[in-house]
Amino acid sequence: MKQYQAAIIGTGRIGFLLGKDRRREQPAAHTAALNANKRIKLIAGCDIDGTRLALWQKENPQARTFGHIDALLSETNADIVTVAVNEDFHLSGTLKVLNNLPRLVILEKPVALNSEEAFKIRETSKRLNVPVMVNHERRFSKDYQTVKNIIENNVLGKLQLIRGSLWSGMRVYSASQEKTGAYSLIHDGTHLVDIVHYLLGKRLKSPTVSNIVRDEEKSIRQVEVNYLTSNNIAISLTFSGQCKYFGFDLELRFSEGRILIGNGMFSVETKKESPYYSGFFSLLKNNRYKPAKKSGYFSNMVQNAVDFLDGNATLISTLDDGINALITLEEIKKHFE
Repeated sequence: MKQYQAAIIGTGRIGFLLGKDRRREQPAAHTAALNANKRIKLIAGCDIDGTRLALWQKENPQARTFGHIDALLSETNADIVTVAVNEDFHLSGTLKVLNNLPRLVILEKPVALNSEEAFKIRETSKRLNVPVMVNHERRFSKDYQTVKNIIENNVLGKLQLIRGSLWSGMRVYSASQEKTGAYSLIHDGTHLVDIVHYLLGKRLKSPTVSNIVRDEEKSIRQVEVNYLTSNNIAISLTFSGQCKYFGFDLELRFSEGRILIGNGMFSVETKKESPYYSGFFSLLKNNRYKPAKKSGYFSNMVQNAVDFLDGNATLISTLDDGINALITLEEIKKHFE
């Protein structure tokens, strides 16, 4: 079988260091996921931080290292190039990678700081015919894929409500961080809106934004966002910042059941004769559905890249998917003005 050569730009948390977190399901970073796939040979890494790059090379002695993206691109010829850097470098870095004509770019979320920059990436991607996969990792998780299958096959009846919550230590939004993307609405909120897009199969539009809570610096600390889809599914999203913990969860209500899914949780409840009230039905846990021992959220992403290059699959998380998440978030931001 053909082996694909890969290079990674950015050896920080998501690029490398989270692969050393023993509490996370592994692989949990791009380097570990690329190395774990037998069809991929990791040939190069790049980072402007020499100390971090030296640590990366120690664990990847088979690969060459570069302190600048231009050097990596001029001296290597990888099939897959992963861009795992801060959001403010996504535009310039990804354009350079695209112009080097790899067979596939894996771009860390969010696509860019804003949709204007994302459209520039898309224009170049289309013009050069170089596809881009965006790492909205929950699309590749077995648990979320199970939920999507339940929805599409009406296993629990009609979907009536999705309630999602994101709780983060970062501010939800700060105008002063527009140039860095260091606020949770875009940094982690892109995951929340994207997974709802994935489950619904459509983009959220026309938000009703309420309960905007600001901190003493006039930044957004909390906000609630509601939608009603064309087929009457109610969507309610809460973004809350400056918390002393991280939380990400969804509750899906159906006409005959309920699903709870998120970081550290997965349960399915179905309609059964009530043990509490005569003549009523209650929702009780369905033990047929159990959380996957390994969701495969990172390894499945890399395998999708391999299957795509083999010509056997389409990309599960496309550049357009990533752009749609940005557009949805920008429609929310308009209400902060």
